Amino acid sequence: MTHRSHAHAGEVVAWDVAERVARQLLWRVRPLDEHVAARLAADFAEATEHAEAIVTELTGLRSSRGPARAVVTDRGGWVTANIASFQQLLHPLGERLATGSARSRRALSPASRAASGVEVGVLLAWMSGRVLGQYDLLPVDGSGDGDIVYYVGPNVLELERRHGFAPREFRLWIAVHEVTHRMQFTGVPWLREHFLGLVERGMSFATPDGRVVLESLQRAASEIRAGRNPLAEGGVVGLIASSEQLEMLREAQALMSLLEGHGDVVMALAGSELIPGARRFAETLRERRESVSGLARAVQQIVGIEAKMRQYAQGEHFVERVRADGGDDLLATVWSSAEMLPSLEEIREPERWIARAGGVAPARV
Repeated sequence: MTHRSHAHAGEVVAWDVAERVARQLLWRVRPLDEHVAARLAADFAEATEHAEAIVTELTGLRSSRGPARAVVTDRGGWVTANIASFQQLLHPLGERLATGSARSRRALSPASRAASGVEVGVLLAWMSGRVLGQYDLLPVDGSGDGDIVYYVGPNVLELERRHGFAPREFRLWIAVHEVTHRMQFTGVPWLREHFLGLVERGMSFATPDGRVVLESLQRAASEIRAGRNPLAEGGVVGLIASSEQLEMLREAQALMSLLEGHGDVVMALAGSELIPGARRFAETLRERRESVSGLARAVQQIVGIEAKMRQYAQGEHFVERVRADGGDDLLATVWSSAEMLPSLEEIREPERWIARAGGVAPARV
């Protein structure tokens, strides 16, 4: 994997440390049995192919890259794949810091990189136990364009066994969601580059200056005095971001809310006719998310996962509201250009986007 070959001073994270820490935390998790893994791979290959036909029919989106590649992995494999993706996203930042000020270069010291590696490893190990599927648009081996749909086999099996889910239905239901994301990024010609552009702009979060941190702490104190959670909008990243960075963060949040909300709506549409257990699947996973407490809840707040869950629910409401007003024709306007993507305010108040898109929103009650 490329994260091993690039573990040098030009990287902001010691990726070998990140993987070693994550795998140490996962040492008690049994790897997939070879025969079970083979069966899962065959099932998900079939489910992914079926999901592509469903998603195309429901959304009108069609991938420009041909059939999806489905890969079943264990938690350690998921960690490895995400480390490879993160490394590619953050490598340009490391190169920029290496040629910057002395303060910037301190972020690339062996101690800083090792500390970051520990943090990333702990976070990925924790997340690896909750992810069921993931569409990765980045390459994992330094070549090609990625475009892989991952399924975390142990997590899928655990939920099926614990709740008595029908495996074929549950696996198709998961595949519909991940394939929807693939269709978004490979069926909308400009979306992939737009998304990666947002990520690149977001790299400025890594080097806030003292003034920004002080202003952020003052803003957090005001939020606390007002009885609000200062981590609610975007975790620590949202807390230490400057006003310009917050604007970019809100743009990224709006896009992710749209993509996830759209995926959830497509899952629901598919489930209403093709997946009888879909309603139960959705309710069970919602209860699973909401049941998180204690340290896990704190981790979610710190990294902004809790905020993401809330935004995804808002994204689902946005898509449902747009479809109710103008059907799939109006919703298709979202994919026409980057300018027609909804802002975070429009995600929260769909009537504003509907009016901008030329639809007629009904009067408020």
